[in-house]
Amino acid sequence: MAKRPNPLISSRKQPKQARSNDLVSAVLEAAAQVLAAEGAQRFTTARVAEKAGVSVGSLYQYFPNKAAILFRLQSDEWRQTTDMLRGILEDTSQSPPQRLRTLVHAFVRSECEEADMRVALNDAAPLYRDAPEAHEVRAAGARIVADFMAEALPDTPASVRALVGDLLKTTLSAVGKEFSERPRSDEEIETYADAMADMVCAYLADLRSRPGG
Repeated sequence: MAKRPNPLISSRKQPKQARSNDLVSAVLEAAAQVLAAEGAQRFTTARVAEKAGVSVGSLYQYFPNKAAILFRLQSDEWRQTTDMLRGILEDTSQSPPQRLRTLVHAFVRSECEEADMRVALNDAAPLYRDAPEAHEVRAAGARIVADFMAEALPDTPASVRALVGDLLKTTLSAVGKEFSERPRSDEEIETYADAMADMVCAYLADLRSRPGG
C-alpha cells in the first residue's frame, strides 16, 4: 500500500506588509483561542476565521489548511521553548546548579500556564511530528543540553552525560505534563518546582563527587 502523503503544512506565503502581518497575527491569536477552547478535533479554519473576524479566503492566502495553522502554532511554541532553554542554560553568569534551578522553575510554570494549548497541540501532533522542522528543533534542544552537561560535568564520561541529559529532558516533560493536568496556584508551582530542582541538582552534585567525575 502506498504511503499516505502528509498534508501541506507550510504557509502559502510570508506576509510582507504591516496589514498582512496584522492579519496573520489575528489569525494565529484566534487559532490559539479556538484550539484551547475546542481542542484539536473540533479545530477548523472556519472557526478560526470567524474568531479572527476575517474571511476564510483571506485566511487561505497564508494558510492552506488547518494543519498549516496548527503547525505554525507548534513551530512558534518550539521556538519559544528552545529560546528559553538556550537563554537559561547558556547564561554563564550563573553556576550550573543555579541555571538548572531556573530552568526547572521556568519549565514547570510554562507547562501550567499553557496546559490547554499543549494538550491540544499534542493531539494534533500526527499532522506534523515527522516534519523536518520537528527533527531540527529536537536536535537544537539536544545540542543545548549536551553543551550544558559538558560544562556542568566536565570530568564525567560522555556516555553518562548523554544519559543525564536524556533523563533531564524526559523527567521535565513527563513530570511537567502530569503536574499541569489540573489548575495550580502560584504557591503550588513554586513548591513543586523547588522540590524538583532540589532533586535534579542533588543528582548532578552526586555525579560530580564520584571518583572520576
